[in-house]
Amino acid sequence: MIKPFSLQPLVHLAQQKNDAATKKLGQLNQQQQTAQQKLDALLQYRKDYQLKFQEAAKNGMAPADMKNFQDFIGRLDQAIQQQTAVAERAKAGVQNGRTELMDATRKMKSFDTLAQRHAEAEKKLEAKNEQRTQDEHTGRFAAYRSANKDDKQ
Repeated sequence: MIKPFSLQPLVHLAQQKNDAATKKLGQLNQQQQTAQQKLDALLQYRKDYQLKFQEAAKNGMAPADMKNFQDFIGRLDQAIQQQTAVAERAKAGVQNGRTELMDATRKMKSFDTLAQRHAEAEKKLEAKNEQRTQDEHTGRFAAYRSANKDDKQ
């Protein structure tokens, strides 16, 4: 009879941690993509607004309008800086998530290897016991036949 693997709860826990790390990495990737998309949109909007400002400036513009354009571009630059920081934190989070997943996967594989070795050792032991039982049975049968031959003679 095969003995259960004593570390099976740890194997299960390692698998759960690996699954959780995989899910977390997916969420972190999504957050990073969203942050990057927002940053790209802000950069594109600033570029478009800058072109609009340049076109308006070519045709002449009131000082108040020029100040409004410049103030708005300044606010856009601040938003871009903030979103850049958000995108960088998200990128770092993804990298940490990858590291966490790699660690969890390594641990899970280590426990799986131990579980496989245990199963193989138990199978070998079971096969050895089965062979011993079969050898004993064969020996008894041979002794029984030999004893019956001697009785018949």
